[in-house]
Amino acid sequence: AHIDAGKTTCTERVLYYTGRSHKIGEVHDGEATMDWMEQERERGITITSAATYCTWGDYSINIIDTPGHVDFTVEVERSLRVLDGAVVLFDGKMGVEPQSETVWRQADKYGVPRICFLNKINAFGADDKMCYKSILSRLSKQAFPISLPVGLSEHHHGIIDLVLNKAFVYTDDERTELKEEDVPTELKAEVDKYRHDLLERVVEFDDRVMAKYLEGEEPTIPEIKKCIRIGTLANKFFPIMGGDGRTAVVTKLLDAVVDYLPSPYDVLPAVGVNPKTEQKEERKADDKEPLCVLAFKIATDPFVGRLTYVRVYSGVLKSGSYVYNVPKDEKERIARVLRMHANNREEISELHAGDIGAVVGLKKTFTGDTLCEEGKSAIILEPPTFAEPVISIAVEPKSKGDQEKMGIALQKLAEEDPTFRVRVDHETGQTIISGMGELHLEIIVDRMKREFKVEANIGNPQVAYRESIGKEVEHESKFARQTGGRGQYGHVLLRIKPIIHQQGESEEDSKTHYEFINSIVGGAIPREYIPAVDKGIQEAMQNGILAGYPLINISAELYDGSYHDVDSSEMAFKIAGSQCLKEGCLKANPFLLEPIMKVEVVTPEESMGDVIGDLNARRGQIVEMGDRGLAKTIRAMVPLANMFGYATDMRSLTQGIAQFSMEFAEYQKVPENVAKKVREERGMK
Repeated sequence: AHIDAGKTTCTERVLYYTGRSHKIGEVHDGEATMDWMEQERERGITITSAATYCTWGDYSINIIDTPGHVDFTVEVERSLRVLDGAVVLFDGKMGVEPQSETVWRQADKYGVPRICFLNKINAFGADDKMCYKSILSRLSKQAFPISLPVGLSEHHHGIIDLVLNKAFVYTDDERTELKEEDVPTELKAEVDKYRHDLLERVVEFDDRVMAKYLEGEEPTIPEIKKCIRIGTLANKFFPIMGGDGRTAVVTKLLDAVVDYLPSPYDVLPAVGVNPKTEQKEERKADDKEPLCVLAFKIATDPFVGRLTYVRVYSGVLKSGSYVYNVPKDEKERIARVLRMHANNREEISELHAGDIGAVVGLKKTFTGDTLCEEGKSAIILEPPTFAEPVISIAVEPKSKGDQEKMGIALQKLAEEDPTFRVRVDHETGQTIISGMGELHLEIIVDRMKREFKVEANIGNPQVAYRESIGKEVEHESKFARQTGGRGQYGHVLLRIKPIIHQQGESEEDSKTHYEFINSIVGGAIPREYIPAVDKGIQEAMQNGILAGYPLINISAELYDGSYHDVDSSEMAFKIAGSQCLKEGCLKANPFLLEPIMKVEVVTPEESMGDVIGDLNARRGQIVEMGDRGLAKTIRAMVPLANMFGYATDMRSLTQGIAQFSMEFAEYQKVPENVAKKVREERGMK
């Protein structure tokens, strides 16, 4: 869900009603079980996804509570990669918010069936009909309510289950229990209409039930549930429920999870590639199948060291056993197997097919690696894909003693978070850390200080600019050195052209930033030197030509060249390729690209003009304006370079009332006056 929709609060109630915890933890008190990090408790937000396990009736449920803030989108991405089903929460007075759309797209990418839960229906201004319409217009036309709230805002006192055709109302002021009743007379007509529409939609998922329905016979409750389940598992139907996630309504949500979301046996077998044959192979969710495990998260635990979170797709993962890390071609030993409950660990002997847990003892396994049984047929599962960082800052240790500790701390944090990068700028000697946003890097620095006891000074945020070219050119470059004895000789001719992406395609959607085409015929350059040319081009692309930023969206075609029988070497062709690209790109109308952020501001109407004026002053383009309850929404595309410190400015413009969210959209060409300033700052002409 979006920030503050109530994911962690809802999870706390699930743990309470399933008997996993005997005290309800409140996020605003810093007492939530799932928000265990100090930074989470201080800020009242979720930063790292927390895994837990509970039972409901005869069913075991693995739960991952994810963050809502876009800076921590990595946690949602890797969680959706290993989960079989999802509950998407919406704030009952806000409907679909920007991050709701992002997580919905991520769930679409991994084909995860989901239930929609309209939370905070008891809050002032809540409107389930508005939420429902926003889901239909912005997410999916296949969503439909399976329950309706009884009363909104302060009048909310229960829900109506459209499948059972019964009302469930609170029995006490604390709302800790529900009592089944008949549908109130005043709501009967509305409930009958919604129930009729629900049946019309879901009977089509089962031919036998549909035939029965068309003959005028009402399906039984098990038949209705079966139809909803078939539609949900096929991602052709998304049940919508509503209520207050802090109350006993959570028990109805748990019933829906069991009734409609998939168990590991319902989803398609895991598909991977056999590294030896390069053929696709399947692994069914079965303890008897060969072991197949995906490592989806690395965490540093102060008591047990390096924890590797895993999802077992097939076979049984046993404590003390040896496993084979297929991508790394390494043998590793599982020292201990743990079932996680946020940051609490329960040691167990084994994990079965479908389980999510953590293991201790893996030293060379990282996020996205596949583990199989040693000596058995190995496959590589598709790892989760992660966004590229868009913001960087320089960090330097405060003292000599902090220097070594800082290196270790940054290495461990980079292992945990694939969207966090560390590099050394060789020109300035600075350590540069990159991430998804200001809050992301703020948390990283805070964790360095608290967990690793490293004091560091922080530089100003820097934007991750990129460079590209505007036209096709052909260029020739010859590298020849005679130094007495054997010399160096490499000669290449490149055709360099821009890769044009489709309109609206973001950098994350497209992985083709670079393409190398080998068009050498007749042995003009021996085959063994061609990879060296490719490598030289890629190295040259890392440092750019205008302001030292990486070059992207470039196609390089090697179409001719020459070699010397004695003097040619891989090194000579690598240097020739590198020189040719740099010199060629200078003739190809090079330009700078900057990250553009999708910004949404929710503001009172009276402040709307000020907010729009401020966004325009930041080189923002207003895309859309709309209403959300009594407030106004403004959606704009704004360069990241102009968004630093926006939170403070926006609060002062709106007396602290407005809220905003921001996420990366795409790279766009930088206006010439801004590009000139960026080049001057980097000391480039």
